[in-house]
Amino acid sequence: RLIVRFVIWVVRGTPLMLQLLVFYYFPGLVLHKNIWGSGEAGRFLASSIAFIFNYACYFSEIFRGGIQGVPKGQQEAGQVLGMTSTQIFFKVTLLQMVKRIVPPMSNEVITLVKDTSLAFSIGVIEMFTVAKQLVAAQVSMAPFVIAAAFYWVANFVIDLAAGRIERRLDYYHD
Repeated sequence: RLIVRFVIWVVRGTPLMLQLLVFYYFPGLVLHKNIWGSGEAGRFLASSIAFIFNYACYFSEIFRGGIQGVPKGQQEAGQVLGMTSTQIFFKVTLLQMVKRIVPPMSNEVITLVKDTSLAFSIGVIEMFTVAKQLVAAQVSMAPFVIAAAFYWVANFVIDLAAGRIERRLDYYHD
């Protein structure tokens, strides 16, 4: 438990760009070989794993907070009804936790979409990198506007989906 808490603390306390660089370069420095494979596919794999690891740490804290946010009386009510600990977790705690974590989870997913632009730091060619190259070649800001529009549309869709999920889970509405 202490090791997991320490890893989460380190990941949450360091910049994502630094984590991308460490994930990509550190295994090669230690093992003296590239474990990710060559070219764009290897860099994409390394960046994907770094993003997954980073956001798993943030999501774990959201889940922990969601579980701890369920009132203790709900678990006690399950015990009074004769439920086992497993039944209480899956039929009482988990259902209420899901409702509580939708807003922070949707925020993190939106941040993840925007953070994908950091993959340029290890040479992954992504939308922002292409936009920068086009701006440099054209001396026009239009590629940045188009890239911003793509990010905005992607996050708008995520926001709509999260809103629908929140409304579905709002079974105590006025």
